[in-house]
Amino acid sequence: MSITRIAALAATVSIAATGAALADWPTDRPIEMIVAFAPGGGTDIMLRTLAPFLEAELATQIPVLNRPGASGEIAYTALSQARADGYTVSSLNTPGFLTMQIDRKLRYDPAAICPIARIVEDPGTFIVQPDSEFQTLGDLVAYAKEHPGAVSVATTGKGTDEHLAMLQLEQAAGIDLTAVPFGGANEAKTALLGGHVQVIGLNVGEYATSEKSSFRALAQFSEARSVLAEDLPTAKEQGFDVIMSSERGLAARCDVPEDVRQKISDAVNVALADPAFLEKAKQQALPLSYKSGADWQADMPARLARYTEIFKLIEGE
Repeated sequence: MSITRIAALAATVSIAATGAALADWPTDRPIEMIVAFAPGGGTDIMLRTLAPFLEAELATQIPVLNRPGASGEIAYTALSQARADGYTVSSLNTPGFLTMQIDRKLRYDPAAICPIARIVEDPGTFIVQPDSEFQTLGDLVAYAKEHPGAVSVATTGKGTDEHLAMLQLEQAAGIDLTAVPFGGANEAKTALLGGHVQVIGLNVGEYATSEKSSFRALAQFSEARSVLAEDLPTAKEQGFDVIMSSERGLAARCDVPEDVRQKISDAVNVALADPAFLEKAKQQALPLSYKSGADWQADMPARLARYTEIFKLIEGE
């Protein structure tokens, strides 16, 4: 048998095997759900809350696997290397998914990853210890003006929403802050409680579920106050033009068959309409803000342009 015929036969067998697997999807084996950040953060809580409802709708198991690091690049790389059979999905977070395209050469092709649905949009905030000398965002700015680079701000990586909020505040206030990256929100909280950093960037939803005796928020980075923190002033109210949020949802490889991606999307829609899920989301302070995968993807070029301008303004790119 010629090498050409052997190759053709191997391709035919592979296609047939994939077709057979997809015919049984998703009941023949679990769907792995990769989380791009460490346990306990907003993304992890969102997907662990959602997973049981997707399991019920899709009649399969969905183990949640944390793959933190590199602002999400480790998780996106793992997704891009998985087979295009619908048995692997991943969290998708902006701005990180977009800003890493500005910042560095990636180990995966962002165009190969397609959003399934946006589930949450969560405004950013800066958090300090309760006895911090910074009572307001203005206090932090005043100190930073007198002590350039002395205020350390914990983030979950370069180009994440906390980092971009920090860059915006530097630009708006004419100050210099020091970013300290961590693998997730819980690690950042531990660093703050241990006195290793002075400020951490969290999202309002993450702050709302934190022990209030251990943390105090300075501002939220939204146009209007979130319903999760109606007593917390925005940065704009305090005189600083800082707008930044974390958008979180699900993604799959774009070459996963469209009908499979649609079934996952439909399962998300069913979950988000389930009163039991909505009650759990309320308990977990998840600021639900659904968008279809197509609509979310359509937003991304404008988001990318904005984030690119932030990098240019602050880092002189």
